[in-house]
Order: sequence, then structure tokens, then C-alpha cells
Amino acid sequence: MPELPEVETVRRGLELLLGNAAVIHEIELMRGDLRATIPSDLPGSLRGAAISGVRRRAKYLLFDTARGSLLSHLGMTGTWRLAPPGDERVHDHVYLHLRDGRRLAFRDPRRFGLLDLVKPGEEATHPRLLGLGPEPLNDQAFTVEHLLACCRGRKQALKPVIMDQQVVVGVGNIYAQEALFRARIRPTRAAGRLTRAEAPVLVEHIRSVLAEAIAAGGSTISDFRQAGGDGGYFQHNFQVYDRAGQPCVVCGAPLAGGVIGGRG
Repeated sequence: MPELPEVETVRRGLELLLGNAAVIHEIELMRGDLRATIPSDLPGSLRGAAISGVRRRAKYLLFDTARGSLLSHLGMTGTWRLAPPGDERVHDHVYLHLRDGRRLAFRDPRRFGLLDLVKPGEEATHPRLLGLGPEPLNDQAFTVEHLLACCRGRKQALKPVIMDQQVVVGVGNIYAQEALFRARIRPTRAAGRLTRAEAPVLVEHIRSVLAEAIAAGGSTISDFRQAGGDGGYFQHNFQVYDRAGQPCVVCGAPLAGGVIGGRG
């Protein structure tokens, strides 16, 4: 499933594609649901609205307008692309027609993605955005003290704790593994045993891994594609993810695989 770097890469690509003067002419729904039902008032609510920008909150994309925001979650296989007439593909479920004649397509073969409407003033209470933790790249929100407070007293393994979207958003399986390895902290360690000396190191490596992955266009394991159709390249920099049995890049010993909280 696309994690924060992949979603941020898509966001940046969409922002470039849309430019500064994109106006929604029509939202054409080819079906009424993906993982969940698409609100029936979504097309009418945003028809004729100017897109002021594309934001990311956690793993959600928000196409902002004065009438509200189109919320998009990529799920496991969702992609946005520029789709001129004649470029219709199987599993194109939504077409976003712009006033200048261009068209964006949302394609999602496995239909685990989401499309929703966030009305003006309801972002703080919208059920899909409610309760989300701080953004990891925001050093004013995701602090050492915040991480220590979230870990204090917890017997759960540290890896699933930093993947908890109420603790910090967007740190999925790939980047949790890579950050913990760089910080030299065992992923099975009880979260409550994270020390004050280790916490700043872990925060630093969570940020650095995510920043490097964004710079590389994310990680393409199977289905992820940027808005322009290219894959990401950070998978070539993995030090531990999907490398069980291969030599450790630090000591050369074979890496041991395992399962923590249901994830490899």
C-alpha cells in the first residue's frame, strides 16, 4: 500500500499537472463505490469549483476548493493520471474533467481506494481525518517528547507503535523498518523501553528515511506509479525491507525475517 512518500510524490505530480488555474467542469463517476460508497452529492458539490491546491494529510490527498475538498486515498493500487480522450482503461472508476478540456483519471484495479467529500469547515471532524497523529516531517508537531509520551508504559513492540496513525501518520511498514534499522533499535523492543537518548535518534531517522524516499519518488514494489506514470526508485536503497536472508549492509550477517503485529 502506498505510504507517505508515495502519496507525497503523487501530490507533487498532481500539483504540477493542474497548475494554478484548474477548474472542475465535471466529476464523472463510473461506479458508485470503491472501498466505500462515494457520496452521491460529490459531483454536484464541486462542479465549477476552482482547485486552489492539492494537499496531503497522512496518506490522504485533498484537492482543495472554496466549496470543500475532494478527498482521495490510493488504497493499494490507486493511481491518478492525465487521461486525454482515447486513453480510457479498464478499472478507470472516476474521471475528473477540467474546464480547459483536460481530464484526470482515477484508476484502481483492486478498489481499495477511497473518494470522499470534505465540506468547508468540517475537516477537523471528518471521520476519515479525525484522530490522526502529527505529520512526521513537521518538527513542531512530531517531537521527541510526543514520541516518548506515546511510548511510555506500552508493552507493545515499537515497530507497530510508530506505524500507529494516531501516534504519527504515514510511517508504514517499509519506512518503519528502515528507520528502526538506521537508529539501531530492534523492532521487537517494547515501546515503553525506548530511552530518552534513543528517541531523538529514531525521530531523526524517521524523518530522514521519509525525506530520502520522497526525493527518490517513493518506492515501487508492484503497483505504485507517480502521477506522470513513472515508478519510484527508493526500493533500490532498502537496507532491510524485503531482504530477509541477504547480508546485512553493516555487518554482513544474514538478515533474519519475522512477523511483528501481523506484518513482515
